[in-house]
Amino acid sequence: MIEILSPAEVDRARRTGALVGTVLRTLRERTGVGTNLLEIDAWARTLIEDAGADSCYVDYAPSFGRGPFGHYVCTAVNDAVLHGLPHDRALVDGDLLTLDLAVSLDGIAADAAISFVVGTPDPADTALIAATERALAAGIAAARPGARTGDLSHAIGTVLADAGYPVNTEFGGHGIGSTMHQDPHVSNTGRPGRGYTLRPGLLLALEPWVMADTDELATDPDGWTLRSATGSRTAHTEHTIAITEDGAEVLTLPRR
Repeated sequence: MIEILSPAEVDRARRTGALVGTVLRTLRERTGVGTNLLEIDAWARTLIEDAGADSCYVDYAPSFGRGPFGHYVCTAVNDAVLHGLPHDRALVDGDLLTLDLAVSLDGIAADAAISFVVGTPDPADTALIAATERALAAGIAAARPGARTGDLSHAIGTVLADAGYPVNTEFGGHGIGSTMHQDPHVSNTGRPGRGYTLRPGLLLALEPWVMADTDELATDPDGWTLRSATGSRTAHTEHTIAITEDGAEVLTLPRR
């Protein structure tokens, strides 16, 4: 399903997006060496519920996962990159952590992810994260009415390839609105001029993610957490955007 939102629904999406961005900022500010992943998940639950919102993850049970996800935020550490299932693990100095969060507020969902190093950063990790952030910015810059999803995919993939990282196409960006995952799919690499034509009112979650030296994934025994097949480090950055008459509006920025 491809859903085009009304102006009133886009306004509601702004509130949802601001909540997602603010929760992620708060989680990052609270997280440090010694923080347990389950502690982060508990904070996310409280922040979501206190805002009167609903988690998109607790009951999430897609075909590729093992049963309802059962938690409020994805916590992927080091070689884990997607769908990181929170578990009893305390972060140590130098851990690369990705937090991925999706919530629904007043019937509209928003989705975002951030990657950062806890404690002392390694330059290679900093470069990996920065590449996903640049790729996301390129994808957003390419998003405007009349553009095609392939234009966004090409912009994202060019940045990642120029940085020297392989690109996996199994998982990527997606439409979002009254539900978390919708069409169209937005791959992290592609050919310009192909795919769905963007229209005002379309919401997209763009999410460049990379693994340092491979495009192959391995699944943890938990049935959810996806890791680089080689054990290399990973990064993942995501924003939900709205296509407007003037271009793309980033919805998942934290409140000032």
